[in-house]
Amino acid sequence: EESLQMWDLNKRLEAYLARVKFLEEENEVLRAEIQTAKGSPAGDSWRAKYEEELRALRDALDHAFREKCTAELARDNLYEEVQLVKSRCQKEQAAREEAKKQLSLSKKELEEEKRAQIWLKERAVQLEKEVEALLEVHEEEKAGLDQEIASFSQSLESFRCAPVAFQPVEVEDYSKRLSEIWKGAVETYKTEVSQLEGSLCQAKENLWKAVEDNQQSQLQLQHLEKDLAGLKARKEMLEENLARQWQEQRGEAEKFQLAMEALEQEKQTLRVQIAQVLEDRQQLMHLKMSLSLEVATYRTLLEAESTRLQMPAG
Repeated sequence: EESLQMWDLNKRLEAYLARVKFLEEENEVLRAEIQTAKGSPAGDSWRAKYEEELRALRDALDHAFREKCTAELARDNLYEEVQLVKSRCQKEQAAREEAKKQLSLSKKELEEEKRAQIWLKERAVQLEKEVEALLEVHEEEKAGLDQEIASFSQSLESFRCAPVAFQPVEVEDYSKRLSEIWKGAVETYKTEVSQLEGSLCQAKENLWKAVEDNQQSQLQLQHLEKDLAGLKARKEMLEENLARQWQEQRGEAEKFQLAMEALEQEKQTLRVQIAQVLEDRQQLMHLKMSLSLEVATYRTLLEAESTRLQMPAG
């Protein structure tokens, strides 16, 4: 059993030494390749290429970062412009509401002016009727006074023609009474005529005032209609400007969105490329470390084996 164990151990040691020898040969080959790679311009070119690629990736990363900052700045500017457009829209909305209020007030004033104009027309018609009635009354009173004067003159003629013997005192008293009656009738007639003329003048003045008020109301109505037309035109212009601004802002927002999406895609691509480069570099570092560890392990094993082999000889 001890012989079998020794034979098994010798086989294992032989296989181990053969493996160590093979690994030493490979290590020498790798060391030679590494030395040749370090000394040859191909290695320098590979390293320069690697550094150049890394530098290009860093430049691309910096460029992407700058573009990201520019896109963020453009986004902030666009947000400020959107806020400005919103404030303008709010102002235009307020101006539109104010225009609507003014339009409603103008409509109310227009209706009031129309009602006032209708009332003035009715008042003018009423005054004309009153004037006609006053003229008819004046004509009737004038005709009545003419009849009274005619009857009084007839009575006076009959009185003159009647051969009645009066006393001188009675005739004078009667003449005085007649003259007083005549003066009173004339004064009454004059007073009534002056009153009728005054009422007629007042009616004419009222009629002229009504006509002037009607003309002023028509002029004011025309001004209000002009203001209403101007407000309508301004409202249409504001609506067109608002629609055009909304369209422009929408187009710019879509352009900025597309640009941001393109930058985001480019950023993702650069991130993937950088991750790939970093992963390749990490793999190279791991490979270098594993090779270093393997070389150190082989060296330690060889030293230990050489020491163990030298001990029996000593």
